[in-house]
Amino acid sequence: MNAEPEPMAAPGAPLTPETHRVAGYAEASVRDYWQLLKPRVMSLVVFTGLVGLAVAPGHIAPLNALLAILALAINAGAAGALNMWLERDRDALMLRTRNRPLPKGLIHPDSAFLFALALSAASTVLMGMVTNWLAAALLVITTGYYLFVYTLWLKPRTAQNIVIGGAAGAFSPLIGWAAVTATVPLEAWVLFGIIFLWTPPHFWALALAVETDYAKAKIPMLPNVAGQRTTQNQILLYAVLLCGASLVPFWLGTAGWIYASAALLLGGLFIAAAFLLLRQVEPRPRDALRLFGYSIFYLFLLFALLLLDAQHRVVWTWLA
Repeated sequence: MNAEPEPMAAPGAPLTPETHRVAGYAEASVRDYWQLLKPRVMSLVVFTGLVGLAVAPGHIAPLNALLAILALAINAGAAGALNMWLERDRDALMLRTRNRPLPKGLIHPDSAFLFALALSAASTVLMGMVTNWLAAALLVITTGYYLFVYTLWLKPRTAQNIVIGGAAGAFSPLIGWAAVTATVPLEAWVLFGIIFLWTPPHFWALALAVETDYAKAKIPMLPNVAGQRTTQNQILLYAVLLCGASLVPFWLGTAGWIYASAALLLGGLFIAAAFLLLRQVEPRPRDALRLFGYSIFYLFLLFALLLLDAQHRVVWTWLA
């Protein structure tokens, strides 16, 4: 028996989960698969992992270090793709995410899932072979935490989703450190803690700017549940905690005065920006996005200075 012809989507209409099945899928391009990997998120994960690898005591062959960073990058991209696969229906409801490859119908969900799964498995095996299996196990833990603890459990259920779930993005320096030493000492956990404390104010600033988007998708972000004022207070609180945590590498001897001075300045600017946002009775989206943008700059520069400080001290010791 012939099935009834399926209705076609209206010309120019946005592709939603409902119209995917009737409009068909375009032939995916390399760029579509690249976007599936969340390259901007991946770049921060890779960089902080590289810093963890570079400041860890010990030696790793240059080729092995390069392959370890490649494995970290592939795994981060795979986790991003699996996250998009899980959230494709929710992404279609949000202005910020509706043009991603899956909501837009550019990649079939089955293809995206298999692609991401293959990358995740390959990156884990590569990491274990070129470094050690502790680093490889941390890759698996990171992906599992991001997908099951954060995406499936916390994100749709609690306004504290990004606080607890923020650990998923904080594992990268631990992985880099473990790749060199096969250990995760206190110094490595401090780098984890810096990213862990950075994540809530970073995402809450974004949540203030796109509050209606999260409401449409029924995601209980802090501004939607507790209100803007509570969110502004929490951003300032975490900015203060983050500034304090950023100085711990200096106290532990992982970094020197160059890093400590810069960390204090950058943290002070973060606190000042959070305080200015707090002073607004109704924060404007552009101001929240400005803080969101600064938070990215802050984390990148903080870890870059940690890397430069460590290398400077190595050279100074060698010359002495």
